[in-house]
Amino acid sequence: MSMVQHCSCGQGSSCPSRARQTEPQMDLIHSSGVLVIQHLQSNYKDYHDFLDFMSSVGDPRNIFSLYFPLWFQLSQIVGTKMIWVAVIGDWFNLIFKWILFGQRPYWWVHETLFYQNNSLPQLEQFHITCETGPGSPSGHAMGSSCVWYVMITSALNFSRRLCDSSTQGCQRFGLVWSFLWMAFWIIQISVGISRIFIATHFPHQVILGVLAGILVAEAFEHVPSIHTASLKVYLHTSLFLFSFAVSLYLLLKMIDIDLLWSIPKAKKWCANPDWIHLDTTPFAGLVRNLGALFGLGLAINSQMFIQSCKVKNGYKTRFKLVCVAANLTSLQLYDFIKIPTHTEILFYTLSFCKSAAVPLSVVALIPYGVHLLIGDKERKLD
Repeated sequence: MSMVQHCSCGQGSSCPSRARQTEPQMDLIHSSGVLVIQHLQSNYKDYHDFLDFMSSVGDPRNIFSLYFPLWFQLSQIVGTKMIWVAVIGDWFNLIFKWILFGQRPYWWVHETLFYQNNSLPQLEQFHITCETGPGSPSGHAMGSSCVWYVMITSALNFSRRLCDSSTQGCQRFGLVWSFLWMAFWIIQISVGISRIFIATHFPHQVILGVLAGILVAEAFEHVPSIHTASLKVYLHTSLFLFSFAVSLYLLLKMIDIDLLWSIPKAKKWCANPDWIHLDTTPFAGLVRNLGALFGLGLAINSQMFIQSCKVKNGYKTRFKLVCVAANLTSLQLYDFIKIPTHTEILFYTLSFCKSAAVPLSVVALIPYGVHLLIGDKERKLD
């Protein structure tokens, strides 16, 4: 799966980007999006730090390193659902990107013929602009909307159980409902604007990402048995997701459609080569997500998880707080582990292992260690 393969047009090959550029409708949508980006960059440059932060809020990688460790100790059912929604949502995002061949603003303005008789628009680039995959739909917007949808609906279900049937109780729940959904949309709009501001997405790609993420999350609201899935289910699901993606890639490659067409464009038009990162490529995201799903399946069906979290410890506040603190600390240390990028196979293999280690640590290894530590202290006190 070479990452530097170019799309050769004019010799019988299919070049999706060139085909898209000739569509007047898409040119009009893209040019309108460029005007929005220019407006944001011209008038809201002082908010760059805030928008940069909101872009990190929507980063799918934060699902595994921040949201999941917190929610798994609050509710194992919600934490498990969060990983499934994130993995399946990001997988659909990859398939959609391969099918839709979406352009990104920072390279489209240089390659389109739409501005041939006018001056070329100037879009500022930032250190997180140069994503290497196709642009539609937005992965940050889709990941953010699907995971925050899970968190909001789970919080509302919890609030509904605490609410009594009185009028005052219903009013309190109504206020909580309004506040949480308002927070949801503020976050999604902020994440979307941040992705448009840095010129890595057009507005329609962000909107499509948000809607697709909500649909994926809502679909999982009707799959109640995820948290009881066996290791066999995890393995079969991971194998299916990987096989389908690779088969689609190879099938389209056989008919001369290069699904990695966007990588040369990113390398060509990114303002700073140091802003090109291997972990933004399509296969890097696929491997990362499959590693997380495999690690969760291994952990949640392990004896360490059963002994530490499925006994009385699972209901102790002190146990949960210590686990959360230990998890967040260890995951911060994980960020210091840099995976070598000089060899693709090595990079993908280590990415899979590193991603699998996150849920394995959060669900099994660290809780089991805390269980042993608390158990020893309790025995000494006795």
